[in-house]
Amino acid sequence: MASMDLMAPPGANTGLALAEPVPVRPSRVKARIGRVIAGILGVLLLIFILGPLVWMGIAAFAKQWKYPSMLPQSWTLSFWSQVFSSQGLLPALGLSVRFAVLATLASCVICLPAAYAMGRMRFPGRKVILIGLFATNAFPKMGLFVSIATLFYWMNLMNTQLGVVIVQALGTVVTMTWIPAAAFASVPPSLIEAARDAGAGRLRVFFSITFRLALPGIMVAVVLAFLACFDEAQGTYLIGAPNYITLPTKMYALAVNAPIQSAAVFAIVLCIPSIILMLLVRKSVMGGQLAEGFQLK
Repeated sequence: MASMDLMAPPGANTGLALAEPVPVRPSRVKARIGRVIAGILGVLLLIFILGPLVWMGIAAFAKQWKYPSMLPQSWTLSFWSQVFSSQGLLPALGLSVRFAVLATLASCVICLPAAYAMGRMRFPGRKVILIGLFATNAFPKMGLFVSIATLFYWMNLMNTQLGVVIVQALGTVVTMTWIPAAAFASVPPSLIEAARDAGAGRLRVFFSITFRLALPGIMVAVVLAFLACFDEAQGTYLIGAPNYITLPTKMYALAVNAPIQSAAVFAIVLCIPSIILMLLVRKSVMGGQLAEGFQLK
């Protein structure tokens, strides 16, 4: 009987149902296409970001590199010694650090009280001020620097340290206002009310609770402001040259007059402080304080 069942004709009902093909849903197809497009865009973005950095790292050690070769034909360290032995490098580094520190401190003194008011208070025109601060980056910087230079000529601030500090501090207003304001706004009001109910004064509540909880976001803003001041070149060159030459302004001269390998070496040296400081605040940046700076309500 078993053999007869196995030998059943094709049309006979054997009790086994053939599985019908499951149709692919259009939503799944769209999701797959979206993932593919996102992957392609991610690869292109990675190439555009890492490509110049890789080229710069290779060019700094290249003695001879001719098209169409993908790698240099010969390597050398002579351009590193040429850059580090160039006159004015250490003074330019010292000026860059000094101006960046002074401009960042000035920005803290001016912007942090404003950030506290934006984050903890509600007053007419608050949103207009916030949008106005953010809109300042919509204008070409060089045009603004030329207008500032005209004003500085009248105020006798051209080729002065104070003029350079002011120009660098102006570029940090948005960062030092938006991010700390969001940090102040994120402090739970219940903690402040509980501290006041316990008898703590306003200053003690501010330093023990408000400022302490907002400190990670403030530190992120301070580091970003310092990096912006340290890397600022256009305004510093326009206001400070030829009396005050910082590392970024000195890099302009190397890029024009020196071999391309020397400019690559100088660019790597200029990136080192930025990389170190960003590594120090990576936890705060990845923790969301940077993104929260653009979520003020």
